[in-house]
Amino acid sequence: MHDTHCCVTNCLANPYAPAGTQSVCKDHFLSFLTWRRRRGPQMFSAYAGMSMVERDTITAEWMKTIRIDEVPTPAPKL
Repeated sequence: MHDTHCCVTNCLANPYAPAGTQSVCKDHFLSFLTWRRRRGPQMFSAYAGMSMVERDTITAEWMKTIRIDEVPTPAPKL
């Protein structure tokens, strides 16, 4: 996890967790978990048995479901 930003287009938040060989911010990580949960319980066991490179295909499929206007922006620092 060496990314400096979330791998989702136009998201500048700090990485929180891995998604395949890339990293996502906390908001997108929770979205990714929710998306996988909606695909059924078999998704969790199948995903757990995949290599990081194999997980990239699942991550890419999830990223296609994200609308650009839903991308969270980091809060301004005071």
